[in-house]
Amino acid sequence: MALSRAERCLALLLRLLSRACLALLGLAAPATPRAVPPPRRSLLLLPARQLAKRLRQRQVTCVEVVEAYIERIREVNPLINAVVKDRFEEALQEARQVDKLLAESPGEDYLEEKFPFLGVPITVKEAFSLHGMPNTSGLVNRRNVIATSDATVVSRLKQAGAIPLGVTNCSELCMWYESSNRVYGRTNNPYDLQRIVGGSSGGEGGVLAAACSVIGVGSDIGGSIRMPAFFNGVFGHKPTTGVVPNDGQFPIAQGVRTSFLCTGPMCRYAEDLEPMLRVMAGPGVHKLKLNEKVSLEKIKFLCMDHDGGSVFVSPVDKEILQAQKKVVEYLERDLGVQVQCVSIHKMKYSFQIWSAMMSSNDSDGQDAQVFTDLLGDHGKPVWPLWELMKWLVGMSSHTLPAIALGLTEKLVKLNLGANAKLVSMGKSLQAEMETLLGPDGVLLYPSHPTVAPRHHSPLCMPFNFAYTAIFNVLGLPVTQCPLGLSSEGLPLGIQLVAASYNDHLTLAVARYLEEAFGGWVLPGKA
Repeated sequence: MALSRAERCLALLLRLLSRACLALLGLAAPATPRAVPPPRRSLLLLPARQLAKRLRQRQVTCVEVVEAYIERIREVNPLINAVVKDRFEEALQEARQVDKLLAESPGEDYLEEKFPFLGVPITVKEAFSLHGMPNTSGLVNRRNVIATSDATVVSRLKQAGAIPLGVTNCSELCMWYESSNRVYGRTNNPYDLQRIVGGSSGGEGGVLAAACSVIGVGSDIGGSIRMPAFFNGVFGHKPTTGVVPNDGQFPIAQGVRTSFLCTGPMCRYAEDLEPMLRVMAGPGVHKLKLNEKVSLEKIKFLCMDHDGGSVFVSPVDKEILQAQKKVVEYLERDLGVQVQCVSIHKMKYSFQIWSAMMSSNDSDGQDAQVFTDLLGDHGKPVWPLWELMKWLVGMSSHTLPAIALGLTEKLVKLNLGANAKLVSMGKSLQAEMETLLGPDGVLLYPSHPTVAPRHHSPLCMPFNFAYTAIFNVLGLPVTQCPLGLSSEGLPLGIQLVAASYNDHLTLAVARYLEEAFGGWVLPGKA
């Protein structure tokens, strides 16, 4: 399917606009890379499961654990700006209640079954409702909104014993891959403060990588869990669509987008993904086959190292390709499997397919959500051209990426004929992928074409999120797995993709690769 003249013009126009806007932003010359200081407390380096076990065995008090994380956040957050509102007093009070429960010695097995995360600190993306915390999603119009209840996944994790420390930053309305907004400002990457943390769950990625939290709640409609996990060298899982509830977050998906939005776990350690997913999924967890034993030698491994040459995205960095190649070589050497290299032609149109399907009507004919309506937050819709003029003179309450997305949305809606063809192509690609992966397949695919970019620079490569976004509209489960650091000291990683409801396969491979390649690496470590 050749690119239309309108699509080529759109790509060129947006690239020229982004470069002009970068000049107006006055992008400074890169400063010397500076990472956050390493944590001093060994408690901060334990996986959630091990931390919960130590608490149940009364090897450490919950107050000690929570105080250690509070101290770490206070030390590092001024540098990274990831936690935008804390609840430290409430967390300490809940920690004392946990210690009181543990003192009553109800039995370790009972506690593990009923409260698998008893006393474990957790952070939550600010887009989710957490009682008493702000719920703005970076929108200035919502700066005074305070949640009066908990989102379902937050409630389930609290019932499992987790103690929320606060809420973390995101991009404006969760629709851009740099976490910066006019309410809280910009979040910085713990490995290099001049780099982005990704978006929209960027605050979660940053807070986990900086050892300010051990597990976190994120959401993903175009890669909003996996890109931050990649840029920050941690694990993130986008579950099979429709299993983990999405309610209690703003903005909530409507129409066809309910099939694309996913809520999932973000963790520093692979071993915490599955137990966290079990809690978040609740009664629907049986669909994910997490109780099935996985034999890695019997998995059909597939590999694709680029999207096929789209004009919309950057070429994949050599170091990312080299890291993926090392994974292939390790799998073949250690497991004795043959990794099949594949070329999926339709992946070349990942951005166009995602964009068209996000803008399509659902099966009942309900119109797709309009981003400019969301920017107005149930008030008067935002006129993006006028908002851009206001931004140029410093009078807009919106970020430039949000304004640009509003402009792009208007252009996409003008090309209805091409959209219908792309939606059809997306459905065909979904069937092709399900057949290709089958009941035992895992695809290795880049998480992003570049390592964490410098601040503002995503404006020059606005469509690079296509590497993650395509799997949202295909509904497939995907786990982002870290693979060490680049020569610049920035995280590398890979996406592990399986057919629908085969989440157990990607989670098992993530645990295996963590053991082989080291998983999360302390920021600043060469």
